[in-house]
This record gives sequence, structure tokens and C-alpha cells, in this order.
Amino acid sequence: MMTKKIVLLAHTGQVGFELHRQLQSLGSIITVSRGDVDFSDSEAVYNHIDAMAPDIIVNAAAYTAVDKAETDERNALALNRDLPQTLAKLSVAHDALLVHYSSDYVYPGNGETPWREDDSTSPQNLYGQSKLEGDLAIERTATKFLIFRTSWVYAARGNNFLRSMLRLGQEREGLNIVNDQIGAPTPARLIATVTLLCIQRILVSNKAQELSGVYHLAPSGYTSWYGFAKTIFEGARSKGIELALKEEGLGQIESSEYPTPAARPLNSRLSLDKIESAFGLSMPTWQSQLALTLDEWLEMNQS
Repeated sequence: MMTKKIVLLAHTGQVGFELHRQLQSLGSIITVSRGDVDFSDSEAVYNHIDAMAPDIIVNAAAYTAVDKAETDERNALALNRDLPQTLAKLSVAHDALLVHYSSDYVYPGNGETPWREDDSTSPQNLYGQSKLEGDLAIERTATKFLIFRTSWVYAARGNNFLRSMLRLGQEREGLNIVNDQIGAPTPARLIATVTLLCIQRILVSNKAQELSGVYHLAPSGYTSWYGFAKTIFEGARSKGIELALKEEGLGQIESSEYPTPAARPLNSRLSLDKIESAFGLSMPTWQSQLALTLDEWLEMNQS
């Protein structure tokens, strides 16, 4: 397998950080940050990356402020639709593989059946619509691409649910968490690991076009935000992390009791059949992945 030139956008974010750590085995990584080029300027992005002549483009850049997107449509679309469109054009120009990350928010979010990649999309908020338009732009333009739709992303670093819960659990004796939204908490480390395995499979098999498409990327199993929080606190206590939160202090509420500017999907379950079959993978459980991430958080905060 020849050494590849990889362009990685947004390497300092929680997903980008893990990708930068894991993709180095494939070749040389050229990082592109917002400090290097304005991601909302399509022409500038094209010219900047075009000069690099990449073999693989990995896009970890995104507009992720779900509620803010409701009143900031221009910037949400610039990052989630227009940037992927530009990267798709670049991938064609350089015969490069494009890897992009999408969201469970592209689906209607109803029912209890896990979404399949070929199910009808119907985003319930502007963030979801912007992510869907980015997916469609890539599918229309690129010839070698992987779009990974994931859910409930968290990590030991960055701004995310895990870190918020650990902070609040150390500050408060009681918390109420939503119990009627169901999905799979997905650590950034797992996203990076699976990305690496899928790219390796494509490079070894030389089947980039045959394996191109949309895939769900998440751990196995499902829980609610309440269930996720409960397991976080149980794991924290078992590892000796001191909490102000009382064991009986964790309460459950429904989404209707915690209104947000953007509607949240109640059903974020993602079927993993396609990615496991196409790439010969067996996804680990969300609980095992949480335990690993808690260990990493603890190591970072004890050093």
C-alpha cells in the first residue's frame, strides 16, 4: 500500500484530533484549519487545497451549533453544504477519495426502527437540512467518497455531553436529563478508528468506486440521554471520581419539558448492517466505548 498524501480539515476539533492521531499510518497528513483558509470561501478553499494535490481528503469541519443554525442559516449552509460541494469537486479533479461526516439529523426522527441508509430523509431542523444538502452535493459530484452518518458524538476533550455531565455532576446535587430521545453515543475515537479501517480496506482492495456511498457509523446498542448520563455517573463513581450529584439526584424528563430552538429527533437509532457487511466490521457496544473514553478523560485530568 503506497504512502498517501492526506489533507485533513479541522484537525483541532474533537473528531479531527482523533483522525490526526490515527490516519498518520496511511501517509503524510497536511492539516487545514480555519486559520489557514476561510472555510466559508469556496474559491479560497479550492485554490488552497488544489495546490496540495491530495490523494485523500478528510473533512472534519462542520457547523455543529444545532440551535444557533435556526437563525444562522447562511453560515450553516456555507460549512455544511458549500464546503462539501467544493471538496467533492477537488476530489474529482485529483482522483482523490473524499471522506465526510454527516448526521442522524437528516432523518425524520420518528418511530422506533433503526434508520437504514436508503430510508427517506426529512430533517426536522435547519442543521439537519444543511447536513443533508452537503451529503447530496457529494453524491452528485464525487466518484470516490465515504459519507459517514453518525450520532451523539463525544470525546474526552472538546465541548460535548460527556464532559458537560462530568462537570455538572461535580457541581450539583441534582440533574434532570431527557429520557425520550434514543440513540447511540459515539466517541470521536471510534469514528477515527473506523475511518482508518474503511480507508485501508478501499486502498487494499482497490474498490473505491464500488465501496463509495453513505454509511452509518456508531457503536452497537441504544440508550436515552438519561441512560447515557446514568452510565457516565456510574462509571465515574466506579473509577473514584468524586461527584456532588447524589445517586438519587438524577431525574428523568421528556423533551417537551426541555424546549430548544431546534427540534431534536426522538429516534436516532442507526442500522449498522451496511458498514459491517461492506467492510467486514463488528461494531463494539456504546458502553465499552464509554468506559474507554472515561479512562482517557481521567488520565487527562489527573496529569
